[in-house]
Amino acid sequence: MNILIKKASEINKIIQSCKLATEVLEMIDLYIIPGISTEQLNCICHDYIINVQKAKPATLGYKGYPKSVCISRNDVVCHGIPNKNEILCNGDIINIDVTVLYNGYYGDTSKMFYVGNNISSKLRKLCNVTQNSLYKAIKIIKPGLRLYLIGKTIQQYVENENFSVVRNYCGHGIGKNFHEEPQILHYNAYDYGVILQEGMIFTIEPMVNIGSKDVYVANDGWTVKTQDKSFSAQYEHTILVTKNGYQILTLRQEEKNILLK
Repeated sequence: MNILIKKASEINKIIQSCKLATEVLEMIDLYIIPGISTEQLNCICHDYIINVQKAKPATLGYKGYPKSVCISRNDVVCHGIPNKNEILCNGDIINIDVTVLYNGYYGDTSKMFYVGNNISSKLRKLCNVTQNSLYKAIKIIKPGLRLYLIGKTIQQYVENENFSVVRNYCGHGIGKNFHEEPQILHYNAYDYGVILQEGMIFTIEPMVNIGSKDVYVANDGWTVKTQDKSFSAQYEHTILVTKNGYQILTLRQEEKNILLK
């Protein structure tokens, strides 16, 4: 397994890209209202990345993906393709997943948004548990930690809350490449003996379903949906393993008051 340990100069460039990706999520928040289409949101993000940030939306054209961000609504788990006919309704939940390429390096992050005010308590709990599972995994990160403990921590917490963790998709190393080793599984699985080291950078991005963990890919070849039509949530951060712990490279302003080192 070829896990790339990042040099200080590379880390600084990845930090820049991550900052830009984070700013896109913060910028788009105001536009998420009932009646807007996911394609309109995609266009706003695209224009911001290209014209304001002078960067590139990394998903556009990646393995044939046709849009600049992924927008996954309700029972869509991940890789939802923005569409002019997909109109947001009061009570929806959506994930927007942003990856920015800047100066040759990638930054990747996603979060859930509530559409309107009419969000059920079950959906609020789903989003909270998903976000907390990410935080709990991040908080154990430090050099010397076995990789599998990230997934074990997420799975244990999520299943105790009576939700399920999607197995088919994972976090990943990131840097000069969009996806690098190691894969970051969000459940307890063999990790080939990988031990975290200072200078590793990877994403953690748990996908959590209200119902069964089972998913399928729609006919467009991208959109991943829950098998049982239950709703799904996902949060993603890019993490640097530091000398004594971790640094969240995609931390948003709204999270600054959360007790993370």
